[in-house]
Amino acid sequence: MISIRSQHLTGAEVAWFAPLCSDDYEYLAVPDNRLKSTFDHTSNILLTADKLGFRNILCPSSYQVGQDTLTFAAGVAPMTRNINLLTAVRCGEMHPPMLGRTIATLDHMLQGRLTVNIISSDMPGETMDARDRYQRSREVIDILKQGWTQDQIDFEGQFYKIKLPTTDPVRPYQQNGGPLLYFGGYSPDGKDLCAEHCDVYLMWPDTMPNLRGHMEDVSSRAEKYGRTLDYGLRVHMIVRETEDEARAHARKLVSKLDEVFGTEIRNRAQDAKTLGVALQAELREHADDEGYAEEHLWTGIGRARSGCGAALVGDPDQILAKIRGYMAMGIRAFIFSGYPHLDECQLFARYVLPQLETVSMPQVQGRIPPTTPPTPLGTGERR
Repeated sequence: MISIRSQHLTGAEVAWFAPLCSDDYEYLAVPDNRLKSTFDHTSNILLTADKLGFRNILCPSSYQVGQDTLTFAAGVAPMTRNINLLTAVRCGEMHPPMLGRTIATLDHMLQGRLTVNIISSDMPGETMDARDRYQRSREVIDILKQGWTQDQIDFEGQFYKIKLPTTDPVRPYQQNGGPLLYFGGYSPDGKDLCAEHCDVYLMWPDTMPNLRGHMEDVSSRAEKYGRTLDYGLRVHMIVRETEDEARAHARKLVSKLDEVFGTEIRNRAQDAKTLGVALQAELREHADDEGYAEEHLWTGIGRARSGCGAALVGDPDQILAKIRGYMAMGIRAFIFSGYPHLDECQLFARYVLPQLETVSMPQVQGRIPPTTPPTPLGTGERR
């Protein structure tokens, strides 16, 4: 039995992807200067998704390639109108009280349209036991929540010992605890962290029975903390007028793939050796000769990408049926992407998005009161 916080919803949060990490191609793993991760290119994708009606957009994080996530989000925030920003935060990268103030400031810039993707990867040059990585993230989240809701941070843990008053401004625009926390992880320690502290459990592509198994596991863990969560799926997208056209585009996407370079791309990510990445490799290994692990679920993208490594492939009706099947399981948040990202964003918005009822998860979960304005940013002491 899966307990879902937004069980009553008939709609879904439909999000797109901002390729901050040099992850945009016409042919997978073939660099293209037209699609390079620049502020102009990436912000154009984000602003297009905003205009087309997507409700959120993932701004990922990477040390090896691409742009800084929080800097990018702050730069693009004043240009947006409706879309939420799902901004990836690597726990341990920044001193937690300063991170809390940074997130609160960005939330005010977006007038409550900020969501946060909690990342627990190793830092460059660091190899930490998974249990310790998740413990560090747990401590960071504890400190963030104290800073957002209390006048004093008073915390002592394995990684942080902090006692100090909170600063002005530090309270986020969103009330009731600050921005929603999205989390993806597959180890028992990661799932337990999500169950205790986060709001949306994100999964990478898998067969529907396996997805349901992860949801049931996290749901049972959350019940032990007296909590219920929402669930999300991060998956690539290839939709065309006909299934034959969609499958042809999938074949074209990997037609120039150098397998050696593809392996290099997979291994350069900080999460390359995690359980989640191993499960994506296992999904590819069990796929058929064309790379399909399940009807309309194609694993070819994982040949040259760490993390999310599969796409939904089909015509509009097939894609819509697949999404509705996920929704019937209890998945309420979707993060789609496709190659090239701008083109696929427009195709999905043309063929599928108008047929979906969409929602904003922060509004659904009561983080943004409809009439009561939040306390404005204070002036405080400036240096």
